Order: sequence, then structure tokens, then C-alpha cells
Amino acid sequence: MKPYSASCDENRDPIFSVIQPLLSDCSSVLEIGTGTGQHAVYFAEKLPHLSWYTSDCTEYHAGIKMWLQEARLDNTCGPFDLNVSTSTWPRRKFDAVFSANTAHIMHWPDVEAMFAGIGTVLAKHGRFLLYGPFNYAGKFTSDSNARFDEWLKSRDPDSGIRNFEDLDELAHHAGLALLNDYAMPANNRILYWEKQPTA
Repeated sequence: MKPYSASCDENRDPIFSVIQPLLSDCSSVLEIGTGTGQHAVYFAEKLPHLSWYTSDCTEYHAGIKMWLQEARLDNTCGPFDLNVSTSTWPRRKFDAVFSANTAHIMHWPDVEAMFAGIGTVLAKHGRFLLYGPFNYAGKFTSDSNARFDEWLKSRDPDSGIRNFEDLDELAHHAGLALLNDYAMPANNRILYWEKQPTA
């Protein structure tokens, strides 16, 4: 049975309203943590000018393939096997990387590995767009986020909502600079970093 996430349907239009202009001049996007595949087919259909590369750990590939095969879009690719900590990252460069609801599920060493890997695959001036809930100065932005964090930690003590400042430091080490921080519905955000040219 094809996997389905209700939250993907709920957040896809708000996410699209933010990423559409940011991806208007891009030709390739790598999605990290494609999950069910719903975002991939929805965004790829609405952005036919770019190639949407899906990736995730192997156990999610069957579900992603169901969504891609049903959509039959010419501009979707993959899914590629990408465990951010153990897989070999693609050798090619991408104009953008997109990831939704991954940082709070990954363990912190995996988050570190994700940012380091993104720094290697982004082209000059490439964009990294990260969607999800984030803390600021170590504080939750809402009671619902605090409850969500408690639920995450009850399932996996090494997961949890990440601090924006910690993520931004990882981005800086990966050669990325924050250009915007977009408020989204349900106490989520989209963080937008851009790869800086090396001296």
C-alpha cells in the first residue's frame, strides 16, 4: 500500500508558497529525507523546469517509488540511497537542497553529517531550505512544540526539536550563510541558507 502522511498534504501549499520563488532559477534540487514521496511529486509537478532528486534510507524507497511511478513525472529522479552519516554523498552539484521534518528526527551526529554533506553538494550560491519546528535561544516557540518534543523524546531520547543557533553554526561551518527565516503555520519555520563562494 502506498504510504501516506496527512501532514504532508496539510503543509505542502504553505511550503510551496515560500520555496517557489527561491527555486525559480534552479534546475536541480536534492530532497533529503523524501519520506513518503508526497512532497516530491507535488513540488515537482508544480516546478516542471527543475529536476527533483529524491533520496532517503533504503527502507523508504518502495513507498517513494509508488508515488513517483503513479505520478509519471519526467522531472523526478531516484530515490537514491542516502543515509546522511553512512552513505556516499552524490558527486554532482545541486542548485538547491530541500528537507522537511528531518532535523528533529535525526540524532545530533546525523544532523552534523547532513550539514557537512550539504556543503559539499551545493553549487556556488546554492540554497538549502530546511522546514520544521525549531527552538530559539533554547526555548520552545509554543506549548504545542514543547509537547511535540516530549513525544519525540519518549520514542527516541536522542531526537528532539533543534536549536536554531546550533543549526546556523553547522551551516556556517559548511560554508552557508542564513538569508531568511520564514514563519510557517503550526509553529514551523523554513530556514534558508545560501552557499557562499570560497575565497
